[in-house]
Amino acid sequence: MRQKNKPPKSAVVGIVDSLQALSVARRLPACALDILEWRADGMPPDQPLPDLLFPWILTVRHPLEGGGGKFSLAERREIFAAGLPAAALVDIELRSLGPMAGIVESARSRNIGVIASFHDFQKTPPVKKLHELARRARDAGADVFKVAAWTASPSDVTRLLDLFQTCPLPLSVMGMGPLGPGTRVLFAQCGSVLNYGWLHRPNVPGQWSARELKRILTDQ
Repeated sequence: MRQKNKPPKSAVVGIVDSLQALSVARRLPACALDILEWRADGMPPDQPLPDLLFPWILTVRHPLEGGGGKFSLAERREIFAAGLPAAALVDIELRSLGPMAGIVESARSRNIGVIASFHDFQKTPPVKKLHELARRARDAGADVFKVAAWTASPSDVTRLLDLFQTCPLPLSVMGMGPLGPGTRVLFAQCGSVLNYGWLHRPNVPGQWSARELKRILTDQ
């Protein structure tokens, strides 16, 4: 990642995906978390990205990867463009990097880091597929490759762990489902640079609250 916007090792991210979560974020002390994620697809369209104590990851999630609001591509581009001046990082799905090339270029011109993300809410892909996705993220010029996958067995966890040995980029890796809580701590210990938690309510099964995850990682 670019040095200016490089997150601390094993940074904990609080997800702001609703007005209730925003209310919680406004009350957080500076030491509570490292970064906040502005999930614009879960916020009212006219809600500006606020100036708080933390840097922001700007995300307008694709509907097929868990996004709310069902925004069109053009609408997502507009939201990204409006929020870029306040963002330290942007999260754009691998599937969207081509259609969002203009936003990626604008982010780079502002020295804003680019997270290329991939989500699978049903399974953990095979190792070969994960390696292919990592190469695509690298070739697209991403600063971080983020993977969130359903983890139901030790073999799922092993496949994700393999990424830490082979991925050419800094990683943000998290499990969802039955093994989610344990994997999130494990992957942070292995070097996952961005580790997400909820502020108001969980976004997916197996997710810690952001403040509890921060406490766990700080105590280790």
